[in-house]
Amino acid sequence: MKNLIVILICFLSLATFSQANYKITYVKSSNGKLVENQDPIIVFSNATQTTLTTQSILDNKAVYPFEFSLINRKTNAVIQIAKLNEHKSIATIDSTSIGKQTFELLPESKKILGYNCKKAKTIINSNTIEIWYTTDIPIKGAPSVLGQNLGLVLETNRNGNFVVAATKVEKLKQFPIAEVKPEKTLDLLTYRDELWKSRFTTISIFKNEIINFSDASKSNDSIMRFANGTIILRKVSIPNIVKGSQVFMEVTEQSNGDAYDRTGSVFLIPMKQKNSFLEGLQNGVKALPIYENGNGKYYQGIAATENYSPLLELMRFFTPFGIKQYNTIPLKDKIWEERVNYRQDISELTAAMSGQEVYIGTFIGNYDKGGHKVNVNLTIHPEEEVVVAKPTEIITLFNTTNVMEMAGQEYGTLFNSDKGLVVTFTLNKDIKNARLRYITTGHGGWENGDEFVPKKNSIYLDEKEVFHFTPWREDCGSYRLYNPASGNFPNGLSSSDYSRSNWCPGTSTNPIYIELGDIKAGTHSLQVKIPQGANEGTSFSAWNVSGVLLGE
Repeated sequence: MKNLIVILICFLSLATFSQANYKITYVKSSNGKLVENQDPIIVFSNATQTTLTTQSILDNKAVYPFEFSLINRKTNAVIQIAKLNEHKSIATIDSTSIGKQTFELLPESKKILGYNCKKAKTIINSNTIEIWYTTDIPIKGAPSVLGQNLGLVLETNRNGNFVVAATKVEKLKQFPIAEVKPEKTLDLLTYRDELWKSRFTTISIFKNEIINFSDASKSNDSIMRFANGTIILRKVSIPNIVKGSQVFMEVTEQSNGDAYDRTGSVFLIPMKQKNSFLEGLQNGVKALPIYENGNGKYYQGIAATENYSPLLELMRFFTPFGIKQYNTIPLKDKIWEERVNYRQDISELTAAMSGQEVYIGTFIGNYDKGGHKVNVNLTIHPEEEVVVAKPTEIITLFNTTNVMEMAGQEYGTLFNSDKGLVVTFTLNKDIKNARLRYITTGHGGWENGDEFVPKKNSIYLDEKEVFHFTPWREDCGSYRLYNPASGNFPNGLSSSDYSRSNWCPGTSTNPIYIELGDIKAGTHSLQVKIPQGANEGTSFSAWNVSGVLLGE
């Protein structure tokens, strides 16, 4: 098939020189205004072939990946070619899409560039497309695959607000076609998938890794394991991230034996200070700095000090009850999901990883030998224009999520004190437009535990309250099909249906952003207060809160 494409393209190019050849230039406009900095669409067409390309491709200035199409006018076959990078190109042949198009031919007419045009209409994916085409010129063609057999399309209008219109029609003596030699010929679905994935960078951090609780969990050359296997860690090289790019964290999870909803966290270990959380992983929790607030307990590694930064939390997520592993539990009219996907924009944290080698880890608290299976990826999506200024200052202030729970790290029970959590930090220079990236979830899984009781979170900067809210999720019932092993109660509810303190089984918890204004250089304090519930017997409540100071 690969050779067939090359031969076909060459044959068509040789057969066109004695025919009437045309070049049509199209530009795009939105809401009546020309799209800025656009790349005009260029169409070459005659009775044998139509080529869809752009001006930047013709000028050898196109940015990878780019795509162009060749249409065999006799067979309606569309040959799509994508150049993914300097060394790789792919192609596919679509023999059916043009022939399947249907249009409502309307009586309206108008002139475009001096040519008499007729109107046709179609609806695609709830979008109304109006097409103006002419038969005054003895060729067919269009600025996209749509409408190729109507005539020569001079204007398309989508939903009345996005227009692609011809600005020039030129008759040519010759029909220019570049030689095309794609490395691979693919089916249409695979072609589209490879083209889509080439538009962004995917960094695989963990692939099909098990996070479990077992003495047999050991590190290897690439993956480090701690806390009896409940933490996996890897050193990752992150490329330079172009300013304005969007960065996403992706996690997929399946149960490999554990039936319960568990706290999960993807984190980065800051390494610029003298001490780091890595020392605690390697040498035990006693190697971490201690935080005390007067309630008699010692909390390891949760707060920033002069020489230490706590974990930078990239994403907080919660496993559902036994997805995949327990899908054999039958329930009428329910089809269980095979895995849960978490995806979150973490672009505001770009400066903490761009162009660096960083330690990225994932934690799922559990006591099961089978545990959980995860994939963790980072995707980087370049933007042509910077829309939102990204923070240039990133200071990790606190993180009470005890990712070393299975190695003795204390739970976040410090909010049973009036003092709560107070972190002192020093700025060497002023910060403008400071914000606190704050993630909070309440835990205590019995009737009166903070997991099921709304509690106000209050934030203070330099002893002045700047924000308060009550974190709560009431949509947990939406994720029932992720929770095959969830317990059922006499009132007709499943455990996974119940509202919780800012989390649901099978979801991630979004950060909230607390505006702090401009902060002057010097020493400051940030305090978090939560009215944590009292213990009942051996049951206790805890709060996992993480805070990162962002600013310009």
